[in-house]
Amino acid sequence: MNAGGLAVGPVPSRRLSRSLGINTVPAKPCSYSCIYCQLGRTPDRIAERRPFYRPEEVVSGVQLKLDAALRRGDSVDHLTSVPDGEPTLDLHLAQEIRALRALGIPIAVMSNASLVHRGDLREDPSAADWVSLKVDTVNGPVWRRVNRPHRSLSLPAIQDGILRFSRAFAGTLVTETMLVSGANDHLDELRRVADLLGEVGPRGAYLAVPARPPAEPGVRPPPKARLVEAHTVFSERLPPVELLIGDEGDAFAASGDAAKDLRSIMAVHPMREGAVRDLLKRDGAGWEVVEERIRAGQLVELPYEGHPFYLRALPARFPGSEALAVGSEGRVAEAREGRP
Repeated sequence: MNAGGLAVGPVPSRRLSRSLGINTVPAKPCSYSCIYCQLGRTPDRIAERRPFYRPEEVVSGVQLKLDAALRRGDSVDHLTSVPDGEPTLDLHLAQEIRALRALGIPIAVMSNASLVHRGDLREDPSAADWVSLKVDTVNGPVWRRVNRPHRSLSLPAIQDGILRFSRAFAGTLVTETMLVSGANDHLDELRRVADLLGEVGPRGAYLAVPARPPAEPGVRPPPKARLVEAHTVFSERLPPVELLIGDEGDAFAASGDAAKDLRSIMAVHPMREGAVRDLLKRDGAGWEVVEERIRAGQLVELPYEGHPFYLRALPARFPGSEALAVGSEGRVAEAREGRP
């Protein structure tokens, strides 16, 4: 990947306004293989840190993208570590954050929280200004079905690590819980998650639903009535609770090179058809750019919740064999899966 490809955007963010994404973990080593992941299944589940890029490459890539955005008059509110995989797997994360501080823009890290029980991994995201930790469940069997963690991970250790991080972190801490119909949206489950988050004491808590094509077929958002119940349960125990149930919008940065823009954004961010058409228009390009890349096998079109989405084609995104199925009644049933 060239240096410029290490940064994406700026893209609209429901949490961080205009965010310049930093992709320091290539597709897609992660400690989880969540059933709802918009980047598909994780072909390489790992729980040990690795160097993926040199810190100077990361800083150079962000500087290039930031300079280009500012020349176009685009605003950038945060530099956000939100790579293809789990950001804390990057051995150089803290060094990169310290170097990026010179750019004078707040730095955010969006983590699945699976590794914060380790001391070194608690310290690295602490260098950021804003950190989001994911807590989808406190139930071991549900955790294994929904997040599908690396076999070395322990849910009690992760929960303890989240609590320790929250007590030491001086910046803005928020949490995010992805709700999947029939999987982790039962009221008792919601109460238990809210109780844990009450101990964590985040500045804000987000309840999200799958908004783009997920890794597994049959993954769907909970019914609206259940979302209202979830919001009520969380609000009784937590500070401001926000439902992330809409799309961020179509305000993706356009550089004038449609093919490059689509490749960069779709690497980490599947796009609705309307967003693609808007970006092409601002780039002065036609729909044939998309059609050519679909024919070349670089992009795929997938319907989800009544909308066509376009995303980068990855061999491991949607393999033919199904590791997990969601039954017609919304209950999650595990099938055969080779966990690492």
